Amino acid sequence: MKLISYNVNGIRSAMNKGFVDWLKEENPDIIGLQEIKAQEKDIDASIFQDLGYELYWFPAVKKGYSGVAIFTKIKPKAVKYGIGLNKYDDEGRMIQADFEGFSFISSYFPSGTTGDVRQDFKYEFLDDIYGYMQDLRKENPTLILSGDYNICHKPIDIHNPVSNKNSSGFLPEERAWMDKFTESGFIDTFRHFNPEPHQYTWWSFRANSRAKNLGWRIDYHMATKELQNKLKSAVILPNIKHSDHCPIVLEIE
Repeated sequence: MKLISYNVNGIRSAMNKGFVDWLKEENPDIIGLQEIKAQEKDIDASIFQDLGYELYWFPAVKKGYSGVAIFTKIKPKAVKYGIGLNKYDDEGRMIQADFEGFSFISSYFPSGTTGDVRQDFKYEFLDDIYGYMQDLRKENPTLILSGDYNICHKPIDIHNPVSNKNSSGFLPEERAWMDKFTESGFIDTFRHFNPEPHQYTWWSFRANSRAKNLGWRIDYHMATKELQNKLKSAVILPNIKHSDHCPIVLEIE
């Protein structure tokens, strides 16, 4: 089974850049999207339905902002929109689909790059999502939390760790949260298979960063350790360019 997570940075923009043709060719069973920046009525859903997908949409209240979705060829047993906290749910931060044997979550963690207020909001989200995921695991131990975490975990995950040590997305507090989260029993599936450096999922639009591969790895498929024996492969697709992010792929049994 092929699972993909992709921050499309606006689904309408991505569709104008060939996203639909790519999706048809890549043919994942399930894809989680982040930063859809649209309501379902803003696109022609039949384009994706004709490819065999059911669409589950969780946009932000604010138009043209944030939002997550799951497109799936396998009918879920249940879909849960949000986590029950309005300050995050109003921004369309998380959607969960339950399947036989596992649950898949598409998540878009807040960015703190616009200043202290949003950085504090990001820390609140990290605290709340940690507790939420620990509680969720008690009733549902086979979870895959996929999406844009807006955090590079380790120096290997960022092109210049020294100059970025005070940058939101690579702050000590954020990285410590990633330590805590993975130590609590979540596997960074990409690193589980790929120890090599210079592999990123996001590049700034500035300074020709993508062509120079001056990137950050901030998108993850995090799977609970109960799924470890089901993990088959995990790859990044840096040459797919509908967004400033690229898709990440996880294959499971």
